[in-house]
This record gives sequence, C-alpha cells and structure tokens, in this order.
Amino acid sequence: MKKKIGSQLLCLLVIVIYMIPFYILTTVALKSPSEATSKWAWPQTLCFDNFYQAWTRAHLGRAIFNNILITGISVTLVVLIGAAAAYPLARFKTKFNQHVYNVIIACMVVPALTILVPLYKFLVDMGGINSYWAIILVQVTFALPLATFLFTGFINSVPRELDEAALIDGCNRFQIFYMIILPLLKPVTATVVILTGVSIWNDYQFSIFFLQKTEVKTIPVALAQFF
Repeated sequence: MKKKIGSQLLCLLVIVIYMIPFYILTTVALKSPSEATSKWAWPQTLCFDNFYQAWTRAHLGRAIFNNILITGISVTLVVLIGAAAAYPLARFKTKFNQHVYNVIIACMVVPALTILVPLYKFLVDMGGINSYWAIILVQVTFALPLATFLFTGFINSVPRELDEAALIDGCNRFQIFYMIILPLLKPVTATVVILTGVSIWNDYQFSIFFLQKTEVKTIPVALAQFF
C-alpha cells in the first residue's frame, strides 16, 4: 500500500513538473504588455488581443498554407521516389547497387548545415530564393536518404517468391512494384511520412535562408519575429 501511494505521488510530481511550461505559456499569452514582467503570476485581466496581433503581424494564415503546401508535396515525393529507389537496391544485389546504397548511408551522417553556403549560392544562381520549388527540392533531397534506407530494409523482408510468381504470370518489374510491393509498404510508409513530415513541417534552418518574403514564409520563420 505504501509503495502504491509513493508511486502515485511520484507520478503526480512528474505531471506537475511537466505542466509548468504549459502554465507559463498560458499566463504569458494572456497578459497585456504591462503585466508581462512576471511569468508566474496569473494575469489580472485576460488579454486575448495578443492572439489577434500574433495572427495578423506574423501572417499565420499564409504561413500555415505554405507549411501545408511544402510539407505535403515534399512528403509525397519522398515516399514515391524513396520507395521506387529502394526496390532495385533491395532486389538486385549488384556491386553497383551496393555502392549506391553505401553512398546513401554516408549521406545520412553528413550534417545539412555543412553545405548551406554553397547551397544558398547555387539557389541564388538558379533564381530559387523565395520560391516553393527550391525549398521543396532541398527538403526532398535531404529527406530521401533516410526514406530510401527504411524502404530498402523493409523490402528486404518481403519474400522474393512474390516477385517470381508475378513474373511467371506475365508482370514486368514496373507492375510488380506498383501492384504488389507498394501496397505492402504501408507500415514503413507511415513511418517515413511521420519522420519526414514532422521534420519538414518544423524546419527552420533552410526556411530562414531560402524563404525571406512574407508571402512564402513558413510557420517557424513567421513566429521567429516574436522572439
């Protein structure tokens, strides 16, 4: 009984600790500028005008649209290209494919910020600054290695007998992939969508440099002006 009470008190303490940031966030958001000296005191009057000011000054409506557009297109391309690239890597164990797979693994350990300067210069020369296609291309490029790695590992676990049976029935490799293999990739596709989707939605390091106009800013960049 004492152990149970102790466990419940410990859980309660953890909950209180985790709720502190949400309490501070709520109090700061509802205070007028004159009351913003203390984070802990509850506001004397609730100032909901803060939300209106944030929405209008940061153009959050446009930023949300930009986030949905960039993330949606990028994740779709990552899934389609990553799955299509993983199929030959998993099914055809040639030396060339093994080298390609090793290069993909190597790309996963290279920090994206290490090539930010030449990448920025490249996009300036291409006229890609403040454009959707440029940021989508960048996001897809850096998300593809992880997606291809995950898809390749999953396809390796799919029995080759399915491919052989389809070949006997007259299917070509294109039909085998899109009619048989691709429908089996739902679990790993969900994983790729979650990992890449969250990463692209929250991206700041590329968006702050490549999306400078208000019309194309994403939510992280739009909110940064309030710090």
